[in-house]
Amino acid sequence: MATFLPFISTLFIGLSAIFVAIGWYFIAKRKIESHKKAMYWAAILASIFFITYLSKTFFIGSTSFGGPENVASFYQVFLIIHIIFATIAAVLGIITLVTGYKNQFTRHRRLGPITSVIWFISASTGITVYLLLYIIFPPGETTNLFRAIIGG
Repeated sequence: MATFLPFISTLFIGLSAIFVAIGWYFIAKRKIESHKKAMYWAAILASIFFITYLSKTFFIGSTSFGGPENVASFYQVFLIIHIIFATIAAVLGIITLVTGYKNQFTRHRRLGPITSVIWFISASTGITVYLLLYIIFPPGETTNLFRAIIGG
C-alpha cells in the first residue's frame, strides 16, 4: 500500500497534465466546449491526485530519499523546486479555472498559457520525484513530511 498510493497519485497527475495539453489543443482550434471539458477533467484528475497524496501523507507518512548520500542533496534541491512549482501551479490552476468559469476571458487568456507551462513543469518534476523515490532508487524510510523533504 505504501508504494501503491504514490503510483496512483503520480498516474493521476500525469493524466491531469495530458488533459491540460488536450485542452490547450482544443482552445488553439477554437473548440471552446471541448476545451472546457478537457480542463474540467484535468482539474478532477488533479484533485484526485491531491486527495491520494494527502491520504498517503497523513495515514502512512512520507517516503524519504533512499538513494546514495552523494545524490541526496541534489534530490532535496530538486524536490524543493518541485514543491515550489506545484504550489504555484495549484494556485494558478484554481485562479485560471475560476476566471474561465466566470467568463473573465481577458484574464483567463493571459493566465492560461502561463498556468499550463507551470503545470507541465510541476507534473514532470513530480513524476521524476516518484521515479527517484520508488523506481530508480529503493524507497527510504517512511517518516513525517518535513523530514522526508530535508532528509535525516
